[in-house]
Amino acid sequence: MKQGRQSCITKPKAMLAVTVLALSLAGCATPPPSEPDDICEIFYENRDWYDAAEDARERWGAPIQVPMAMMYQESSFKHDALPPRDYLLGFIPWGRVSSAYGYSQAKTGTWDDYKRETGNSWASRTDFADAIDFMGWFIYKTHSINGVSKWDAYGQYLNYHEGWGGYQRKSYLQKPWLVKVSRIVKQRASTYGAQLRSCEEDLQKGWLWRLFFG
Repeated sequence: MKQGRQSCITKPKAMLAVTVLALSLAGCATPPPSEPDDICEIFYENRDWYDAAEDARERWGAPIQVPMAMMYQESSFKHDALPPRDYLLGFIPWGRVSSAYGYSQAKTGTWDDYKRETGNSWASRTDFADAIDFMGWFIYKTHSINGVSKWDAYGQYLNYHEGWGGYQRKSYLQKPWLVKVSRIVKQRASTYGAQLRSCEEDLQKGWLWRLFFG
């Protein structure tokens, strides 16, 4: 009898602990940066984001300002960003217009390709480090497949939006709005690049240096 009573008491406690842990983790999601137009302030607010972006640059050769400008355009740095809803008959909610999700708005199929090719099987689209690495991978692949410079934010974003095949077919020429948005991404990447040059030396200082001299 004692053993049975202990089991009945322990199970609800265990379930409560799991629930509390899940809620705690959900509450730890990083909110969008308060000054998204300034890449220095973005990284000062989230130091680990800079470390992740630097790692992606070293791994894939993509300058930090390019994937960051693309991410701004795609999700405004919201970890759980979703595409617009689709509607049946114009008014009945019918899922989403695509499977894009998270910081990078990566579609499920492309995200699965990234995980398979990189071995990053536990990658999450709601994790900034995984999302920026995914974008670095995509930029690297775009350069390899379509010859677009990793520094060319305009061409890179067209590939990101249309896919490598769509870019080859020049599908973007039928979408003036996309060409306009890609130019905005290009300008933002240029602005981010200039800003980053003014603060990157400081961002690269370790936590110990900042503890004593920051």
